[in-house]
Order: sequence, then C-alpha cells, then structure tokens
Amino acid sequence: MTVHICHLVWSFRTGGLENGVVNLINKLEPQTFRHSIICLTDYDQAFFSRIQHDNVQIYCLNKRPGQDWASFWRCFKLLKTLKPDICHSRNLAAMEYQAAALLARVPYRLHGEHGWDLTDLAGQNKKYTLLKRLYKIIIHRYISLSGEGRNYLTHAIKVPAARLSQICNGVDTGRFQPASRHTSTLPEKLTENNRLVFGCVGRLADVKNQQLLVAAYCELCQQYEGFRNETALVIIGDGPARAQLQHQLTTAGLDKQCWLPGDRSDIATILPGFSVFVLPSLAEGISNTILEAMACALPVIASNVGGNAELVEPGHTGWLFASNNKAQLQQLMLQCHDTPDVLQQLGSNARIATEQKFSLDTMVEGYRQLYLQGN
Repeated sequence: MTVHICHLVWSFRTGGLENGVVNLINKLEPQTFRHSIICLTDYDQAFFSRIQHDNVQIYCLNKRPGQDWASFWRCFKLLKTLKPDICHSRNLAAMEYQAAALLARVPYRLHGEHGWDLTDLAGQNKKYTLLKRLYKIIIHRYISLSGEGRNYLTHAIKVPAARLSQICNGVDTGRFQPASRHTSTLPEKLTENNRLVFGCVGRLADVKNQQLLVAAYCELCQQYEGFRNETALVIIGDGPARAQLQHQLTTAGLDKQCWLPGDRSDIATILPGFSVFVLPSLAEGISNTILEAMACALPVIASNVGGNAELVEPGHTGWLFASNNKAQLQQLMLQCHDTPDVLQQLGSNARIATEQKFSLDTMVEGYRQLYLQGN
C-alpha cells in the first residue's frame, strides 16, 4: 500500500520551508509514499526539478491577491480528483485550504507552523489567532519546528499536547559539508587577499531583514578602513528587497566587494567560501540556512528570535544579537574581523552540532511516523 500525501503550500520556490519539503520527499521511500504538491500562487519548475522521484506531481491554484473564493473551489475539485490519504498544510495561508480538504473528505489533515510573517511577528495578530483556533476543529494533528512554535500552539491556539508534535528541521550533512575556500564557487574577487566574507542566504523580504545587515556593513566600512579593505559581503536570494539592497551598496561604493547574485542552485558549494554566516531576521522558525551554514563549519551570527537560539549556542557555535539591533550586530562583525583565529574553532563546533543534533534522517523519521499514523 502506498500512502498519498498532498502538501499544501503558498508557492514552491527557493526558500527554507520549500527546501524542507524537497528534502522530505527525496528521503521518504517512494515505494511507501507518493506525493502531490498544491501551490496556492505559483511555482518554479527549476526548483521543482530538485525532487528526485518521478511519482511526484505539482499543481497550481493560481490564487489571485486577496480573498479568492474561487481558488477554494478549485482546490476542492482537485482534491476530489487526487483522493490523497493525507493533506499536510504549512503556515496560515495554506491552512485555510484545509476546509477544502475537509469537504473533499481527505481522511487525515496535518498542519505545520514553520515561522512568522512580518504581519504576525511571534503570532501576535489577534485575527490570525482566532482563525487558527477555528481551524483547530478540522485539523487532526499539528507540527511545530521550534520550542517557541510549540509554546504558541499550546498556549495561544490551545492545541492539546496529544495532537501536537515537534519535529526540528534537519540538514543533509553529506551534501553540506566543510570544504576548502579554493573549491568554493564564490567569485575570486571576494576571496582575494584572504578577505573575511560575511554571507547571508535567504528570501530577500522585509521579515528577513537583510537591510539591517547591509546598513551595518556599510557603516563599518565607512568608519574603519581596515574593515573595508579586508572584508566582503555576500547576500544570496531573490525577492522584493533585492534592488534596494544593491542600490545601498552601490551608493556606498562597495559593489566591487559585495555580491548579490539572486537565487542560486549551488548553495552547498558557495557556503564553504564564507567566513561567517549572518541571519538578521525579524522572525524565524527553525532556519534551514543556519543549519546548512553550520554543516559547512561556519560560525553563525543570528538575531535572537524564534528558533535561532535553539540552533546557535553563543560562544560555542556563534553569537546571538537582539532583534533589529544594529549596534550589537556591528560589534559582533567587528569582533569577527579583529579575532579571526576563533572562527575556525566555532565553525568546527557548529559542524559537530549538526551531526549530533540536527540530522536530516531524524527529521524524516519523525514525519514518516506521523504519516503512517494516519493510515
């Protein structure tokens, strides 16, 4: 018997949540599980091609901006045709389409909370809280990635402990691993003269707060000539903030030592070229990009939000700074520049942590057991 899982997502493009879906599908045995992916808005065919199994189909509801009631009808009809055993939604927008799954009589309905949006930092939006409590009636089981998310579902949404699982993201330590800077696919101009490279990977959107990193970097380069001459900045990803970030760096005269290439499919070979990984998000669940950086033996500077504190151990695998605190971020970046000898040891500690605590196999087994419980 094959278990058919339908994954409901907002879109299917480069991102931490989406990478997690790809890893999960690729690792679950195809003789036991088959998958359909329903995107509310759109998907990137090149990104979908990262899925290695041929029994996976992807569909798009082409949801219009705002409340598109017709898209619920399209979802209902599609689910009636697909007849999945399980419907697994992720985050609030996709959760609403569990109503269509209920009407289509999908037997087992799961929902995952993966992080926060800029309009609902830390789950404080009362309207969204009320909506999630309402949908609790039709969702059989919830998955939280972080302790913060688990507490939110327990105390704010009132999900009973018996219906709640916590499954931390895992990283493929075989694909993401330490390597020589000389084998990295970073442009040579960034690594010449042994520059210290600060790097960030993620969707370029306000909630990821890369504008804080750019502002901090520009000011440090203006204030310290040595920092300007001996460092570089890389921000990988695409999104609405990309043009603004590039303009800031160009205006500051730093474009020659900075690189914003957009989305890349070779992250695993770019990361080893970094010296320090920086994630300045205003909100996070469990960050795949932090885990990937740690697996590549990089120390991490991260904002102290969401699940970041569950991944980064200050003074051992990296550092945490207060959310949106530019002065603290700058202090840590200067510290990395002034004491580069400590970076290698922290990076080595980070690699060990991913191997011992954040295995991809552990994550996949957690979902595997949940999916089998519904059948």
